[in-house]
Amino acid sequence: MEPRMKNPAMCLPGAFDALQALHKSIEKADVPQATLELMNLRASQINGCSVCVDMHSRALRKLGEKAERIFAVSAWREAPYYSDAERAALALTEAASRLSDRADPVPDEIWKEAARHYNETQLGALVMSIGMINLWNRLNAATRQVGGDFLEQYI
Repeated sequence: MEPRMKNPAMCLPGAFDALQALHKSIEKADVPQATLELMNLRASQINGCSVCVDMHSRALRKLGEKAERIFAVSAWREAPYYSDAERAALALTEAASRLSDRADPVPDEIWKEAARHYNETQLGALVMSIGMINLWNRLNAATRQVGGDFLEQYI
C-alpha cells in the first residue's frame, strides 16, 4: 500500500506543532499514560486506522504493558485486565468515537461512570484525547498512511 500523499499534519505548515501542543496539554492532566494509550488504541481499532493501531500498540509495549492488555482491548468488557477507571475511559472512547450509532451518543450512564473516576480536568483531557485520536485516524485513513518501524521516532 502506498499513501496518497504525505500526512496532512506534516505538510500543512504549523499543523503538527499545534497537534503536539494539544498532546502536551493532555499529558499534564494527570491521566495515566497507559489509559490514554489504551483509549487511542481502541478508537483506532474502531476507525480502522492501521497506523495508529501500530503506533499505540508500540507505545503500550514501550510503557511495559503486558501483551494481554494490548491484545484484548477490543474486548475490554469481557477481559479481566482493566481497572474500573480504564473501563470507564474505554466506554467513553467508544461512545465518543461512534457518534452516529445512537441518538444520545454519550449516554449519561457512560459520562457518570467516567466522572466517578476522573475529575473535571481529567475528563477534559479524556474528551480532548478522544477528539485528537479521531482526527489522526481520519487524516491517516483518508490519505492511506502506512505504519511501520518509522513510528518508533514518535513514541
